[in-house]
Amino acid sequence: MLKPGVGIEGVKDFVVKQIVEAGGQPCPPTVVGVGIGGGADLSLKLGKKALLRPVGLRNKDKDVAKIEEELIKRINASGIGPMGLGGKTTVLDVHVEIAHRHPASLPVGIAVQCWADRRAKMVIHKDWSWEVE
Repeated sequence: MLKPGVGIEGVKDFVVKQIVEAGGQPCPPTVVGVGIGGGADLSLKLGKKALLRPVGLRNKDKDVAKIEEELIKRINASGIGPMGLGGKTTVLDVHVEIAHRHPASLPVGIAVQCWADRRAKMVIHKDWSWEVE
């Protein structure tokens, strides 16, 4: 929970600081999901939801998309690199989701996804048959 006065610059600084402090522990390169707003619980849920977006797909809100791009550049400039051994790619992508918040708080949730970022899409039909797309 950040102080609301830090604004979006404070949020970006916080995200970069947390990822840099984690160093090689999350087994980079990673995909990072960031949730901003709502309450403490919703911000973390938004961070997890952000991880569901395919790598490379920016947020539809152009201002939020700019935040994602800046975070990618700043985190990759840290030099942590793959497995924390140094290099240019610490994150493969950063996705940000936002929600309205109370003016007295600024919740930020950060979720980190392994580089393997495995995913599949499944459709379950009314008759309980299913298929993987």
